[in-house]
Amino acid sequence: MAIEAGDFKTGLTLIIDGDPWQVLDFQHVKPGKGAAILRTKMKNLRNGNTLEKNYNANVTFEQATITRRAATYTYAMDDVYYFMDSESYETYELSAEQVGTNKYYLVESMSVYLVFFEEDLLTLNVPDKVELIVEETTPAIKGAPSTQTKDAVTNTGLTLRVPQFIDQGEHIIVSTADGSYSSRA
Repeated sequence: MAIEAGDFKTGLTLIIDGDPWQVLDFQHVKPGKGAAILRTKMKNLRNGNTLEKNYNANVTFEQATITRRAATYTYAMDDVYYFMDSESYETYELSAEQVGTNKYYLVESMSVYLVFFEEDLLTLNVPDKVELIVEETTPAIKGAPSTQTKDAVTNTGLTLRVPQFIDQGEHIIVSTADGSYSSRA
């Protein structure tokens, strides 16, 4: 299906030079003279590169068909992460590069979505919030304000700031969007 640049939406996926790209941000600009242009920021879904480029509003692109399949994270070994399709029980592998920072949110038996473009496995989507265990943190400082935070390391290796009342061994909820503490579990 052909999409004109003037019809862009955030999250739209397009095929540019044979690769799938996702529109991260766009802005319509109407200069004093000439046709309107579209300033875009896009991400290549194959390699993760981002690109900022201007397009005329009437340029057309082919829409990329991105599919997501429910899967379960099983284990990781030697920078390879293994997932099992929830319906077909087929096993898929992702490299550490494809998993990226999502590695800090993966816990065995966790449900995730694998992202495919034309049967090529690109990456995965993790839930918005995950439950992790605090493995290392300093003891709370007596009399410290409740808004004061301290460093903590989770069972997945994620380092983040947590409130003073969080102790080692506690289960916490972490936002996967920015890796921040959300609440106690």
